[in-house]
Parts: sequence; C-alpha cells; structure tokens
Amino acid sequence: MAADRLQKLVAAAGLCSRREAETWLRDGRVRVNGDLAQLGDRADPACDRISVDGQPLELPRSTLTLLLNKPPGVLSTCHDPHGRPTVLDLLPTERRRGLHPVGRLDADSRGALLLSNDGDLTLRLTHPRYGHRKTYQVWVEGWPPPATLERWRAGVPLDGLPSQPVELHRRRHHRGATLLELVLREGRNRQIRRTAAILGHPVLDLRRIAIGPVQLGDLAEGSWRAVEAGEWAPLAVAP
Repeated sequence: MAADRLQKLVAAAGLCSRREAETWLRDGRVRVNGDLAQLGDRADPACDRISVDGQPLELPRSTLTLLLNKPPGVLSTCHDPHGRPTVLDLLPTERRRGLHPVGRLDADSRGALLLSNDGDLTLRLTHPRYGHRKTYQVWVEGWPPPATLERWRAGVPLDGLPSQPVELHRRRHHRGATLLELVLREGRNRQIRRTAAILGHPVLDLRRIAIGPVQLGDLAEGSWRAVEAGEWAPLAVAP
C-alpha cells in the first residue's frame, strides 16, 4: 500500500472525519514509528507504525455504511461523557467498530442519519463545497402565510451570514400546525429550528427523510440497514 496523508488514514480507520483528524494531528495525538506526526505527513500502513492516543491504528478490511432512523433523544456522536444514549448504542456491539456519524442530527430531531467507516464518503457528505440535498418533513406551529414561506425559500440570514435558498412546500395543516417539506444544501447548526423561530413558527417535530438519493422509506425508528454502494455512489461526487 502506498503512503498516504495521515488525516486520510485516520479517517479511513473510522475514528473520525478527515477534518477532525486534521485537528488531532495539530493536537499531537498521532504518531508514526513513535515520532510525533505533523499535518501533511504521509505514512504507509503496510510498513509504518501509526498510533492515535497511543493505540495502534487499525484500518478496516472493507468499508461499511449504514442508514439509521435516529429516534429523538439520541445523540449523533460515538460517545457521551454524561452517559446519554448515542447512535452507536442502537447497533449490535460487533457492528460498532470504526463507525461514526456522517454529519449530525440534533438530539431533539429524528430520522435519516448515515454511519460509516469510509473517511472519503464522510468528507464528501460533510464538506460545504459538495452541497448534497437533505430532505426534511417539519411540523411548525400555526399557518405560515405565503410571504413567510417566500422569505424562508430565499434563505434567512443566521449569525449575520446569508443562508442558501431552500426548496420548501406546504403539505398539510392539522390542529393548528402545518407540515412543511424542505430540501437544504447546507447544514448549519440547528438551521431549520432557528429559521422557523425567527419567522415566528417554531418547530414542533423535525424528521429527516432523505440524504441525497438515500431514502429513509419505511425503516422503523431506532432501526438500521446497510447502504449498498450503488445507493451512496452519487454522494461520492460533487453535484
């Protein structure tokens, strides 16, 4: 195996995303043949001893990507120091090794979340330049008038920065709440919830139903399934 950048190898081991691996390198958590590694260093796992936090780096024999229907109250992380449930707790122990969430879905939200040990796929799904579509069904308070929906479609600024346009459709109204379907190409922190609050129609329920072409379908809440390469292949290229 030829030498490759360390951040790519760490991500390929399923420990974190490539961007997070770059931070680990800056923080001095990675060594090669006992020497402290630097960002930009390369290594060959076939002949170099690579360790992270003193533990040998083990590359997976094959890549694995799962689609999980995340329930509310479960954290999109591998470990929580406070002992709260995480998405890995929903998997059998033998399936957890090397997997990490691809992107995030806040604790109060539910629906489609990918877990993978494929560092390249993680980069392509989380880097802003790729702008993959993510589809959500959102119940909000009240009946947003057409002018409010147009503001949302145009992109509501957050933290003083513009937001990208949003595809948005009103689906139905029931007992003082409205069901909207949204398609976003960016993933800013709690973007839908914050935008809805700014527009005066707070979110009551948020469910992600698709990540690019990967559809949640009838997968039961708390359940997972393997994602075939043919499903996620379109995610591996920029749109």
